[in-house]
Amino acid sequence: MKYLCQVWFDGGVLDAMTQEEKTELDTNSLNYDKDLVDSGHMIVAQALQPPKSAVTVRVRHGEMSVTDGPFAETKEALGGFILIEAKDLNEAIRIAAGIPLARLGAIEVRPIHEFGAK
Repeated sequence: MKYLCQVWFDGGVLDAMTQEEKTELDTNSLNYDKDLVDSGHMIVAQALQPPKSAVTVRVRHGEMSVTDGPFAETKEALGGFILIEAKDLNEAIRIAAGIPLARLGAIEVRPIHEFGAK
């Protein structure tokens, strides 16, 4: 099964880190991604730009509106994602627990809905 691991964290925590701490976090994250590739669990992983770079699009009654910024103001924001292959939810949770940013924020693990799957 496929699972989306959404990486949520408070950007202020990263802003408060020293450059050395940020470099270590980046290195640990890239190494974990490589481990997931080597184990066959990785499908794709991407980091996202900060929420201030987002735009929110809505279509209501055929009219489109675009606003700057994220949909909701929250302390934690979606910072990236890892799409993985795992045998079951327990394995997906174990994989998510190894994501280095889990120590600073939260990882939401959600199964992918396979259309047409029985």
